Amino acid sequence: MQPPVLSPYQSLMAATPVVHRSVQVDGRTTHYWEYGPADAEQTVLAVHGFRGDHHGLETIAAHLVGVRVIVPDLPGFGISDPLPESDIDAYVAWLTGFHQALGLRSDAVVLGHSFGSIVVSATVAAGLETRLLVLVNPIAAPALQGPRAVGTGIAIGYYRAGAVLPKALGLGLLRNPAIVRVMSIAMLKSHDRDLRRWVHDQHDRYFSAFANRTSVLEAFRTSVTHDVSEYADRIGVPVLMIAAEHDDITAVPEQQALAARLRDAELVVIPQVGHLVHYETPDVAAAAVLRRMADTPAARGGKAKATRASKAAKPSGAAS
Repeated sequence: MQPPVLSPYQSLMAATPVVHRSVQVDGRTTHYWEYGPADAEQTVLAVHGFRGDHHGLETIAAHLVGVRVIVPDLPGFGISDPLPESDIDAYVAWLTGFHQALGLRSDAVVLGHSFGSIVVSATVAAGLETRLLVLVNPIAAPALQGPRAVGTGIAIGYYRAGAVLPKALGLGLLRNPAIVRVMSIAMLKSHDRDLRRWVHDQHDRYFSAFANRTSVLEAFRTSVTHDVSEYADRIGVPVLMIAAEHDDITAVPEQQALAARLRDAELVVIPQVGHLVHYETPDVAAAAVLRRMADTPAARGGKAKATRASKAAKPSGAAS
């Protein structure tokens, strides 16, 4: 593989402390990375999306200056061991166990991107305590219903074929560089040439890092048969939703509908970006998280439901 493309956020990443660790959760190894100062007063536990690994969220982690950010590789992705089954209950049990194994308290903020938004929402709904739940590009509506149903059906067929074909053919299909590039092009909205080259390189390097074909198929099935709205009525903590104006996975009206169902939600919509907020506008996303963390102290009393929708203005020099 060619040398990595230089990140647009390279200087910030180079200045961010990072340590690679691992921990046993129910007898299986989860690898995770800690960004920022180890003695920080605030901690964020961040869960990446489908088929990615911790690299996808390290740009947001770097922009959360002064915060300790913990980003694990999901089981079966990156270099973490796979789960026996990759259904939503298994992910909930894993994240609960990981949280406990690290000795995190309820004042740790929990963040999830894309598929990670489903995992963290289901886990918080099941009882994981946190002072703030952050959902970046949340999967707010069922993928098997509405205008995306046909595309989802095609994707299910793709992953099923990858699982049932002979191993070499199946892995070749799932890791096909042309298919990965088409996916990357479809989700990118930025016209910045250097940023686009870097994002494509990130997908080329990390989108096919999975343990086995079964894990990928089961994780995909979980990602399209569940969504955050399924857990909305059982989420009683404050929620920050960071959505995108041109997200092809979940449209803004669906994000607004989810925000209205949550007990205490703020919806921030970032303009001129799609499902790759973590790559294209991590600075804007991190700024929203830092602001809401400051407004949501660890010890808080009851608070009336307050659902707000806002447009996040891009800072000067941000990718467009």
